Amino acid sequence: MKPVRLVRGFLTVGGWTFGSRLLGFVRDMMIAAYLGSGPVAEAFLVSFSLPNMFRRFFAEGAFNMAFVPMFAKKLEAGDDPKGFAQDAFSGLSAVLILFTVIGTLAMPWLVWAMASGFHGDERFTLAVLYGRIGFSYILFISLVALLSGVLNAFGHFTEASLVPVLMNLMFIVAMWMADKAGWDMGLTLAWTVPLTGVAQFAFTWVSAQRLGFALWPGRPRITPELKRLLIIAGPAVLAGGVVQVNLLVGRQVASFTEGAVAWLSYADRLYQLPLGVVGIAIGTVLLPVLSRHLRAGDMAASRDSFSRGAEFALFLTVPAAVALVVIATPLISVLYDRGAWRAEDTTATALALAAYGLGLPAFVLQKVLQPLFYAREDTRRPFYYAVVSMITNAGFAVGMMPVMGFMAAALATTVSGWVMVAQLWWGARNMGAAAHPDARFWRRFWRIALASAVMGVQLWFTADALAPMLAAHGARWGALAILCGSGIAVYFGLGALIGTYGAGELRAMLRRKRG
Repeated sequence: MKPVRLVRGFLTVGGWTFGSRLLGFVRDMMIAAYLGSGPVAEAFLVSFSLPNMFRRFFAEGAFNMAFVPMFAKKLEAGDDPKGFAQDAFSGLSAVLILFTVIGTLAMPWLVWAMASGFHGDERFTLAVLYGRIGFSYILFISLVALLSGVLNAFGHFTEASLVPVLMNLMFIVAMWMADKAGWDMGLTLAWTVPLTGVAQFAFTWVSAQRLGFALWPGRPRITPELKRLLIIAGPAVLAGGVVQVNLLVGRQVASFTEGAVAWLSYADRLYQLPLGVVGIAIGTVLLPVLSRHLRAGDMAASRDSFSRGAEFALFLTVPAAVALVVIATPLISVLYDRGAWRAEDTTATALALAAYGLGLPAFVLQKVLQPLFYAREDTRRPFYYAVVSMITNAGFAVGMMPVMGFMAAALATTVSGWVMVAQLWWGARNMGAAAHPDARFWRRFWRIALASAVMGVQLWFTADALAPMLAAHGARWGALAILCGSGIAVYFGLGALIGTYGAGELRAMLRRKRG
């Protein structure tokens, strides 16, 4: 795939992901306004995190990392890709149905494992109730992840990217209706979870069916291809589990401070906006592209794809990380401060956001580096690296909790993220030139860093000058727009002057393919 087409793929997925994350942020703004950081908010956020945690364990971060390269190769070779996809779909369906039943019955134990600090108060009872209502979401959304892998292998990125947009729209409409009709907001949110799963599955299934891949649940068959898929996916599943243990440790630490689960969740949503736009776009596009290049033995194209992915990641995430650290308090204050929100919620959430911001480039670089291993069907080493990262996360979070309270969980996530990047980078050193960024990447790396640093200084002084407007309810949205717009102008303007990206090159990336 040519560099411009590759980056256009990143931008296509990134654009739809940005829309999804923006709507998700609107969703969380509404939850913050209606529920603040109170017990109903914390209970729902924990219950909703349960199916999402296991979804990443079963599908997005594990099963799909093994499925996509194998499916892409079968598609390229015409080696019965539909039969392979059907076997994988049937096997995953059977496992998920069983797991959904067990998880629903064992909900009190799952909630305790996620947030033992809730035990003995209202949050625990509500989290169990909400969790039982919504746990079936894991069945539908995990199958959506597999179907999305099929769509991505065909280069159909838009359909899969629209799925979370649909979910967030349904949440927004549900909360609006609950407010107008006087429904219980917690129960409304809980029942919306499984309904979004059904809608997302239906949309993705129809999209795959149009490509001739009408996949149905059936009796699992242990074929040689499926055995190989499981062998490859096994370490990736374990690695995905390690990542979720990191999240679990963070929630456990936060659950012992009232309101902290909500603070971390709201901060997480804001930093997930740039992370989702860039990280998911790169992870979605880069893996099938690298798999095809490696199968064809085209090392030059593999290196170019990897280098452009890393370049694209840093070009957007380094300035975003600087902004999240420098203007965390104005961002949180303007975006969340309304309704049930309190001043102490702003302070605590801003601290968590700054901590997450420090790790943003690391989280995205992982998405660039991991395909180097998965495209070669090497899932073992990422698992070993993830174990080291998990130990680092748990040691930091638990060890520093007496010193800094809930902030230990946020900083532990960032520290373990950079540890993971260091291991992936070191582990890829023997993969040849295809796994080493080219000269163009290094020429532009320092320019990205310089432009981001200058932008950070500018944001600091501009935020101080706009402080009265940022605090005034009638003017704060305009002030935040001026603040963010000025930072964007400085970064892209200086970047163009020093050669971070040329204006013509950006136009080429954004231009739609003609003909």
